[in-house]
Amino acid sequence: MIGVITKASEQELVREFFELFKTPWEFYRNDRQYDVLLVSAGDAKFQRKGAKLVLIYSGEASIFNDVRESGPVSQCNRACTLYYRTNRLPIYGASVTFGKGANDLLIEEETHEPAIHLRQSEGQVCARIGYDLFSEMRTLLTSGQPVACAGIPTLELHIALLRELILASGLSVTEIPPVPDGYRFIACLTHDVDHPSIRRHKFDHTIAGFLFRAILGSVTKVIRRRMTWRHLLANWVAVFKLPFVHLGIAKDFWYDFDDYTKLETGVPSSYFVIPMRGYAGRKRQGTAPSRRAAGYAACDIAEKLQKLASAKCEIGLHGIDAWMESSKAIQELEHIRRITGKRAIGVRMHWLYFDEHSPSVLDQAGADYDSTAGYNETIGYQAGTCQVYKPLGVSHLLELPLHIMDTAMFFPGHLALSFAEARKRVTEIIANAVRFGGVVTVNWHDRSIAPERLWGEFYLHLLAELKKHGAWFATASDAVKWFRKRRLVTFEDGQEPNELCRKMAEQDGGNLPALCLRVHRGSEGARVATNENRRLHDRDFSAAASLNWS
Repeated sequence: MIGVITKASEQELVREFFELFKTPWEFYRNDRQYDVLLVSAGDAKFQRKGAKLVLIYSGEASIFNDVRESGPVSQCNRACTLYYRTNRLPIYGASVTFGKGANDLLIEEETHEPAIHLRQSEGQVCARIGYDLFSEMRTLLTSGQPVACAGIPTLELHIALLRELILASGLSVTEIPPVPDGYRFIACLTHDVDHPSIRRHKFDHTIAGFLFRAILGSVTKVIRRRMTWRHLLANWVAVFKLPFVHLGIAKDFWYDFDDYTKLETGVPSSYFVIPMRGYAGRKRQGTAPSRRAAGYAACDIAEKLQKLASAKCEIGLHGIDAWMESSKAIQELEHIRRITGKRAIGVRMHWLYFDEHSPSVLDQAGADYDSTAGYNETIGYQAGTCQVYKPLGVSHLLELPLHIMDTAMFFPGHLALSFAEARKRVTEIIANAVRFGGVVTVNWHDRSIAPERLWGEFYLHLLAELKKHGAWFATASDAVKWFRKRRLVTFEDGQEPNELCRKMAEQDGGNLPALCLRVHRGSEGARVATNENRRLHDRDFSAAASLNWS
């Protein structure tokens, strides 16, 4: 059991941290003894007796007087990067580095000074970590990470470091990992429906952009070896057919977005659709650009949406103003409810409009989840995590972060990757999912498999990679439900693994995969015995490499 000592203002953050690192913990009580004490309040008074490991997190140089033995302490009041073994770990608040007795587990990138001080006496280990864990978490879940750090699953690394420190002290760690039983991670395929029909666009910016990219853009890409001659020909044929599409003679090559069900070969996916046509929406200050307005409304493609729903796909809201005003969110959600007949509707905002107030706005409007936390200009971890999490200040809403988006990878104004470069980038994200668990959320727009984009081949490659690495494919709604199921489990004193497994089995998950129980043994690296209860997911977990305690 971990006893946590923190400021009252950080208690919500602590609760959410331990929903992501699902292991036994509680707020510190004077009448209890703990295996591990985790301290982040500088003026805290606590009894160390009985604790095998004391972890003190703070980015202030002299806030704790019990590390005088650490020698010179250097204060840094700006963002910096630490190296946790070979992993870059961004720190967005104040931090400190130490002198003698420190350890090379955590090193500041520029100065190469240790950011952790380890001391052992009378069978107790004290680890002083040079940053404020919960302040860092607040930044990740509100402001998010800058584009420069997008590729780093920062929150997962904070969890990994804490786990490693506990294991290296000889203690075991029991947790419910963010991994469905029988799988290695969750894959969530989503599609933002922005332009379901080219026939709806006449002489506007959408047609102008299509013609430019299909004709001149395709030539440029062929010259740069970013497109094949076969794709160039397909784009030029589409340009030739365009007048006949508008006359109703030729097939509308954008109106086949439901062909995703064929590409995905029975794998469920989620479609986010725009509630009203011709309305660009607002910003906090002024109106949004006119090109944000859609040429369709959800009701215009209701037949297509019902066909998708019958194929076990999910229909969600691609919101316009829902991110900034609850009354607007209620109205927009109702558009989708009327088509689907369902009350629990998820949201992703059009153009990823969002700010730190948006989760509360959507929560008050009754949205089931949001999936806007991501980047327009790159791919990666805007909130620093692979997991579904609960934004601060909400009661029900959960956030399904967005990790991979087609336009971010391939648009000239964004990353402008070749297919080979994109494969490397998505491979890194999948590797992190295998390592940490959680979700890989993909957004492939409705028209991205049609001319002039023709990104269907890469999408098939991505699906193959997700399958090869052991993903459970879920709709956005089912992925969120699985995490809700995990959040319902609590640890109690004296619980044996079999008792906990029975409690996990009682959680109502419908057809969702079971939770699993993971036991890491301490530095001895003992094997975990196999249990007949299939919901006890036992593996041979070796402990983290031993540290040199000074």
